[in-house]
Amino acid sequence: MRLGSGTFATCCVAIEVLGIAVFLRGFFPAPVRSSARAEHGAEPPAPEPSAGASSNWTTLPPPLFSKVVIVLIDALRDDFVFGSKGVKFMPYTTYLVEKGASHSFVAEAKPPTVTMPRIKALMTGSLPGFVDVIRNLNSPALLEDSVIRQAKAAGKRIVFYGDETWVKLFPKHFVEYDGTTSFFVSDYTEVDNNVTRHLDKVLKRGDWDILILHYLGLDHIGHISGPNSPLIGQKLSEMDSVLMKIHTSLQSKERETPLPNLLVLCGDHGMSETGSHGASSTEEVNTPLILISSAFERKPDPGFEQFKMSERLHGNWIRLYLEEKHSEVLFNLGSKVLRQYLDALKTLSLSLSAQVAQYDIYSMMVGTVVVLEVLTLLLLSVPQALRRKAELEVPLSSPGFSLLFYLVILVLSAVHVIVCTSAESSCYFCGLSWLAAGGVMVLASALLCVIVSVLTNVLVGGNTPRKNPMHPSSRWSELDLLILLGTAGHVLSLGASSFVEEEHQTWYFLVNTLCLALSQETYRNYFLGDDGEPPCGLCVEQGHDGATAAWQDGPGCDVLERDKGHGSPSTSEVLRGREKWMVLASPWLILACCRLLRSLNQTGVQWAHRPDLGHWLTSSDHKAELSVLAALSLLVVFVLVQRGCSPVSKAALALGLLGVYCYRAAIGSVRFPWRPDSKDISKGIIEARFVYVFVLGILFTGTKDLLKSQVIAADFKLKTVGLWEIYSGLVLLAALLFRPHNLPVLAFSLLIQTLMTKFIWKPLRHDAAEITVMHYWFGQAFFYFQGNSNNIATVDISAGFVGLDTYVEIPAVLLTAFGTYAGPVLWASHLVHFLSSETRSGSALSHACFCYALICSIPVFTYIVLVTSLRYHLFIWSVFSPKLLYEGMHLLITAAVCVFFTAMDQTRLTQS
Repeated sequence: MRLGSGTFATCCVAIEVLGIAVFLRGFFPAPVRSSARAEHGAEPPAPEPSAGASSNWTTLPPPLFSKVVIVLIDALRDDFVFGSKGVKFMPYTTYLVEKGASHSFVAEAKPPTVTMPRIKALMTGSLPGFVDVIRNLNSPALLEDSVIRQAKAAGKRIVFYGDETWVKLFPKHFVEYDGTTSFFVSDYTEVDNNVTRHLDKVLKRGDWDILILHYLGLDHIGHISGPNSPLIGQKLSEMDSVLMKIHTSLQSKERETPLPNLLVLCGDHGMSETGSHGASSTEEVNTPLILISSAFERKPDPGFEQFKMSERLHGNWIRLYLEEKHSEVLFNLGSKVLRQYLDALKTLSLSLSAQVAQYDIYSMMVGTVVVLEVLTLLLLSVPQALRRKAELEVPLSSPGFSLLFYLVILVLSAVHVIVCTSAESSCYFCGLSWLAAGGVMVLASALLCVIVSVLTNVLVGGNTPRKNPMHPSSRWSELDLLILLGTAGHVLSLGASSFVEEEHQTWYFLVNTLCLALSQETYRNYFLGDDGEPPCGLCVEQGHDGATAAWQDGPGCDVLERDKGHGSPSTSEVLRGREKWMVLASPWLILACCRLLRSLNQTGVQWAHRPDLGHWLTSSDHKAELSVLAALSLLVVFVLVQRGCSPVSKAALALGLLGVYCYRAAIGSVRFPWRPDSKDISKGIIEARFVYVFVLGILFTGTKDLLKSQVIAADFKLKTVGLWEIYSGLVLLAALLFRPHNLPVLAFSLLIQTLMTKFIWKPLRHDAAEITVMHYWFGQAFFYFQGNSNNIATVDISAGFVGLDTYVEIPAVLLTAFGTYAGPVLWASHLVHFLSSETRSGSALSHACFCYALICSIPVFTYIVLVTSLRYHLFIWSVFSPKLLYEGMHLLITAAVCVFFTAMDQTRLTQS
């Protein structure tokens, strides 16, 4: 069966998404659950003893407290209570910690530090699985045993007010509840007022045993403006007054009950220096845990005394060591203590591994095999896929295909039966229906047979990879070697935890090295000229509208069509005056832009705490500077984008960018010149929706032009305009979702794209494969220029709630995903427009789609192999697992990009 290179690559990436999904389901299995007694059909409840008889059942311990109030403040960092902020803004809580009847601790929350997994950990005592990060968006009912379940079984009346995640986890356990939406981060006032308004009424009543309050405002403030915002202090003072009201009420009620009451103050997780959470930094995992009760009067605790006794015994051993350094008794005692420590550590390690590291190896292997087959097929198809026609033959009907196909299916079915009937633990792939599991096995068998057929053709035909399969004499340039070595170096670096944490440094190095290589290539072409027959390239000539392009043919041309009206002059012969100097200076200008962007957002782990330009701009003392910079950035965006838009889209773009500034001014991030003190801070919902109207309008106009160019007019120019308008709509959406201090990232991205288009890719005659890799590299670099990292805490979830007055799951997820991956998406969209506008040959888009899929598939497969081998590594959950989720999401984005490439390629086929 004959397929285009782009269509073939898109199908491969879609299959790869399926494989990585199966792998992720095996790598992040459902956590081990301890079921309640009723689910196991355990012993019935104890019978009521007859008068005068003693029960043979174990006597339950007497209750220690009459009522329990749990106050959970979302994202409550330990220094918010125990640090200077606690002393300043929470004086009553500080007094209880230092002098009151309380016990205070710094509790460590295990990653992932997001709300739903931490609630499960608090209530079940177990460590939830990493997959709960995804389930956090829509929490299912908690079926395992928990404090809430046991309290209800004991007849305790539980009242809850706060985050509706509790209601989803425990849907039938509360006698009274009022849930608040947890994902609308723009609201930090009403979300807490809806909890506090119930306090006066419920504290006066006595018809409850457990009261749970979950406050969300502090977490929302962190997502909006970070931990150093002045709103943090106001919210901490509000929480301190709530605690004082509850504590004084409980104290007054103790006179009426024989038992004391208990007040628990805790946090589910902390808050990073950027205001987010999800990873394992100290600020995100350290939370306060304070137990307040009159039962905790200041007196020695038995556990503390036991610790003191251990210290005294340890001191005796040290004194014995100092007195008798060579005593045999001392040596034997030390050996015994060492063995006891090692045995204890081994037991604890095995126990923890059994709880949190039960990997579904079978599902992981199935997913790995599918991804490996796809990558192998892509690599073997390179000689055919990069030919001028951009087509390849997929041998689905070869003579020996049927026998091999059915044999492989039989082998895989036998393996499946053996594994699923002998597995001691649950397996996701074994739990699938035979239809679904059989479909995956059929797919794996078909891929294997295709690989065998393609490999046979390659060996028989003697095809070897060349830079240009159409021209055996084509040679690898320095840029091609840089691309190969850079890709290989990045893949190999993923095996080290430090390189994963600081992956941004790898991409910064690669794009900087690329700029230097382009500068060297520019100088060589200009000063030395081309040696031998010129490769495929572009001559720049002056026309009435500036520079016009014409592609010329040569041995290196396997992508772009030939314009017979032009000769093959060198770069130095066609560039004159300003064009010449801009070509020579462009790599250095791009290098300077990248260096400025590196100073904007510190990311990673090692240097994330250091001050950067972004922190300086977002401080309250520099709001004027931030306002000017945001306005200039939006102006630059308009100037660079409007050049390819229709008049209607230009007007919509201008109004949309104005609305972006108005939205940021409405929420207090920037200021208007005529209103320096913005006291009327709102949620900016109207302004944001105003921008959304123009985004949708521009996208609709671009889509209409594309459909019109394909179905009605078959107009190449109309298609180019439509692609640019879709790109413009995405740029406007990114401007709305970006924080104000990140708007220069968007402006510099457009500036670099403009410089590369006019003065690099055209004069230096790069082919589609090289241009695609450059777009991919810059897209990855701009992912980190935004301040992103392989740390979940750097995901700006506030982007998912711009313009929303309530939590709506699908728009929130899509907006958050686009805001996070705006860099790669915008560079991929620009690639489609560039290749579509610079040549009418259809092979360019097909080649670009194939190269894009290949360069993304290589690190995905390598990384899943690495995390499989490193699954018991010390940093598997804090470093490698978050990166695995990022790789999975990036592969999904790549699949969407490849679908867009293929759609544009099909448009070309229809026109031709």
